[in-house]
Amino acid sequence: MVENTPQVMEKEIQIKATGLNFFYSQSQALFDINMSLQAQRVTAFIGPSGCGKSTFLRTLNRMNDIIPGTRVEGEILIDGEDIYQESTNVVSLRKKVGMVFQKSNPFPKSIFENIAYGPRIHGVKDKGILAGIVEKSLTRAGLFTEVKDRLHTNAMGLSGGQQQRLCIARALAVDPEILLMDEPASALDPKSTGRIEDLIGELRSEYTIVIVTHNMQQAARVSDFTAFFYEGRLIEFNATKRLFTKPAAKQTEDYITGRFG
Repeated sequence: MVENTPQVMEKEIQIKATGLNFFYSQSQALFDINMSLQAQRVTAFIGPSGCGKSTFLRTLNRMNDIIPGTRVEGEILIDGEDIYQESTNVVSLRKKVGMVFQKSNPFPKSIFENIAYGPRIHGVKDKGILAGIVEKSLTRAGLFTEVKDRLHTNAMGLSGGQQQRLCIARALAVDPEILLMDEPASALDPKSTGRIEDLIGELRSEYTIVIVTHNMQQAARVSDFTAFFYEGRLIEFNATKRLFTKPAAKQTEDYITGRFG
């Protein structure tokens, strides 16, 4: 393994995985992952299907917990706190670490109710405050001007690209610090994909963003850092430009040049 971890100051690190192993029952999916991710930067995870990149992404907000028989060894710190300690409030963790999935999954409710749902769960009841959160979140997601006149119509009537931006707005509505995105544009047309990529660029100054993508050109366009995974192992991690132009590991070079994958 060649892991060229970018040199960063400890105070800039928001997420730190140390000696992380992950198991689906008896099957090990991640092997000794060590990685430190900077705050307010975009980090992309790349690698062939089944390499562990999405599994690792889901360890960062404990989404794997919902799968029976899973087990984690090692440590993940977010802002210095071990998120796998028994005292961790998983609801609070997932408020802090939002997630957008590969397939857009709006609730079969109005656009307004999709966005207001999370804040309501976390105790916001005032209608005026909720309306402000909805507008702000949709604006951040680049969607408000498109839907402002139909906020109370069913979100299922939106296009695929609009639905995905709605899901991003829904994640932003609970005011997270970190946004996880699992192949958020893989099911979208090129125009919608471009909007999602532009949106990532706009959000990067406010949020720490981690994106899984099968599209290496997308990783090169949107990310500051890139991690290459293969067969459950972190092969190389470096600044995106360096990883794509001067990869340190032959496996990385073979993958990005299309020799396998």
